[in-house]
Amino acid sequence: MAAIDRVVFALNGQRYEVGGVDPSTRLLEFIRTQTPFTGPKLGCGEGGCGACVVLIAKYNPKTDEVTEFTASSCLTLLYTINFCSVITTEGLGDSQYGFHAVQERMSGFHASQCGFCTPGMCMSIFTSLIKADKSKRPEPPKGFSKLKVSEAGKAFSGNLCRCTGYRPIVDACKSFASDVDLEDLGLNIFWKKGDRNPDVSELPSYTLGGGVCTFPDFLKTELKSSLDHLNNPCIAASGEGWYHPKSIKEYYELINSCLFSDSVKVVVGNTSSGVPGYKDQDIYSKYIDIGGIPELSNIVRMGSGIEIGVATSISRTIEILEEECESISSPNGSVVFRKLANHMSKVATPFVRNTASIGGNIVLAQKFPFPSDIATILLGAGATVCLQVVAERRQITLEEFLEQPPIDATTLLLSIFIPNWISDSGANISLLFETYRAAPRPLGNAVSYVNCAFLGHASLDEQSDTLVLSNLRLAFGAYGTEHAIRATRVEEFLTGKSLTASVVLGAIQLLRETVVPMEGTSHPEYRVSAAVGFLFSFLSPFSKCIPEPGKSLASSSTDSADTDDVRNLPLSTRRETFSSDEYKPVGEPIKKYGVELQASGEAVYVDDIPAPKNCLYGEFIYSTQPLAYVKSIKFKSSLASEKIISFVSAKDIPSGGLNIGSSSTFGDEPLFGDPIAEYAGQALGIVIAETQRYADMAAKQVVIEYDTEDLSPPIITVEQAVEKSSYFDVPPEFYPKEVGDVSKGMAEADHKIPSTEVF
Repeated sequence: MAAIDRVVFALNGQRYEVGGVDPSTRLLEFIRTQTPFTGPKLGCGEGGCGACVVLIAKYNPKTDEVTEFTASSCLTLLYTINFCSVITTEGLGDSQYGFHAVQERMSGFHASQCGFCTPGMCMSIFTSLIKADKSKRPEPPKGFSKLKVSEAGKAFSGNLCRCTGYRPIVDACKSFASDVDLEDLGLNIFWKKGDRNPDVSELPSYTLGGGVCTFPDFLKTELKSSLDHLNNPCIAASGEGWYHPKSIKEYYELINSCLFSDSVKVVVGNTSSGVPGYKDQDIYSKYIDIGGIPELSNIVRMGSGIEIGVATSISRTIEILEEECESISSPNGSVVFRKLANHMSKVATPFVRNTASIGGNIVLAQKFPFPSDIATILLGAGATVCLQVVAERRQITLEEFLEQPPIDATTLLLSIFIPNWISDSGANISLLFETYRAAPRPLGNAVSYVNCAFLGHASLDEQSDTLVLSNLRLAFGAYGTEHAIRATRVEEFLTGKSLTASVVLGAIQLLRETVVPMEGTSHPEYRVSAAVGFLFSFLSPFSKCIPEPGKSLASSSTDSADTDDVRNLPLSTRRETFSSDEYKPVGEPIKKYGVELQASGEAVYVDDIPAPKNCLYGEFIYSTQPLAYVKSIKFKSSLASEKIISFVSAKDIPSGGLNIGSSSTFGDEPLFGDPIAEYAGQALGIVIAETQRYADMAAKQVVIEYDTEDLSPPIITVEQAVEKSSYFDVPPEFYPKEVGDVSKGMAEADHKIPSTEVF
């Protein structure tokens, strides 16, 4: 088997066939540099902002069904969209052929200001509409979608906006919902505030299903005719590129061939490349896409639990767990699956969960100290994993897998098994399961400070009228540890004991000895405190809870019920009242000029201006030390370093030239630190490469040698600057001009109002 050398896909209904492309090329990079479409923007480059969101549609010829989902094009590798259809906001509508209702309503509800995030917002809302319209819900009134108001606020939960405050965006999305009260919507251009009977006919017309073909017929035909070719091994004479094995056997044939070395990357969704701290540090010349191996996407339901293939996306895993909840008759039996699904809904962003694989998240947590929520909650749920190491298959617990040395490409994770925990018979024994996370934000792209999952059985000791716990699993992660762990000492301490206040206190003291963040972990005290607080929140209600006769423990405890369910959050509501005076020049709300162009991706930002032919790109090299001599700047031997066309520093300034980056009344600022780096973060040089990504990656390969001999310690704080009388000279023109004698005036004043210190 050799590399696939071309990829065929549709972009906004147009056919693209691309060959000879670097396999590390991202979809966003291709769209913005090789096509006329600039709607998707590069924001964070991590899948956390939503500026680059596009719709990807896949066609299943066996069922004749099209599946649509949003994806971060900044993370999606170009070769993963072979025989897919991609829609950007330009594919919804434009100024030439007419704008789409989503774009017009975003405009009419004043939901776009700077407009940088608007194309991604439009794609998230549009995808939510067509997914809702495909559901089996009753037909909505004409002009509406099957979307519900309760879903509108979550339609773009991963998209960030720094301008609007979200309310007008929510209103624009709510306007499509079949159960919306139009009078509750905010300020817009379609009717005046206070109109008693606004009607949907006053809004830009919406066609059920979105009114846009998401997967063109020509691509369906081409996909069907290519099935035989796709099912056969690719025989080509290329030693580099993209490999797409169709079986585990083919995967190991690739791994064992002489073509592969450390430069190979095994991928499904490639979302790990967007995780801060774990991004790719070099360019890979070879990729193995295991997403096409059927066995790795299998879902096996059995009485004892459910087995999920590792290539299954996190979004699909959530759906599977929710389906399993509905199929289990016992509410206690479904509590684990329900809690897992709810917690996973808080991980990353929707457009990352749509492409990120469940197995990729676990492998990342196994190989690196990655603060994975999913690894922790599955550990608490008693999950096991199936591995293949060359020709041998192994079934081990997730705990054992996480404790192994970091795996390499010769070890392939196949599936994850989640057991179906069912309470023992009897009303006096109940299953308890709860998950927790502390993060900068409850939803969206926020890595946890600490996460936990607690599972166990509680029974009533009739002699003492207290609760007794058994079969405990207390999992903790992300607090500054190599990987998620079980607090076995705490489990052993609690097992079999009557749950009293003193026992809870003893468990907390033991936990403080167990949860110890590694050196260098940020906010260590907070992380330990949060972990202790979560355990207390889990145990405390049960130390006070004695069920009434005839009731189970689960129904007697509020903590065993679904709490903090992201799917059942209360709706946000707000009413606005504006008054305008026809005799005043300002006050009548009007639509911002050009906002439809922002929504359709036609507005031209600086980065949208086409680059000239043979344009090169640069990335600065920055100092990592303050006040240090720069002895040398070198680059590691790597694939990224090979992409460097040139490196420019102060030594390359021509004779007679000046090392000045900017000038102001306070003096000149050097362009490059030379020979001394005056502060950490000062530019020392710039890497030149063919693409911005190559330049960015090459800059990571730099090795800088410093020397601090004969230099004073750097001034780091304001207090140090005052102590050493290190001040900037203020130019005379900035001196304050004193009018009159202030001291004399204050002395003669009848009333004196002293200054106050404002915090």
